[in-house]
Amino acid sequence: MPIISQFYGIIIRVYFNDTEKHYLEHIHVQYNEYDAVYSIKEGSVIEGKLPKKQHKLVAAWIEIHKDELKALWEVSQKDGEIFKIDPLK
Repeated sequence: MPIISQFYGIIIRVYFNDTEKHYLEHIHVQYNEYDAVYSIKEGSVIEGKLPKKQHKLVAAWIEIHKDELKALWEVSQKDGEIFKIDPLK
């Protein structure tokens, strides 16, 4: 599972062909012992949880990079290709 971005100890990944469990565009987020799955469209948590501060950072990052994330999702699910997205600064 490739890392697409990393900032403030938060790791963001996209799985290839990952449509069976969640059925929508999403990313996987890890922060220390916490794991969560976020909707790209809504920027909300589908599964799991993060601490409040990290949740706000991830939600802001998704909003800033929403178009890139949608493009990445399409390419990764179709061709298995991944590209990096700038971290939150």
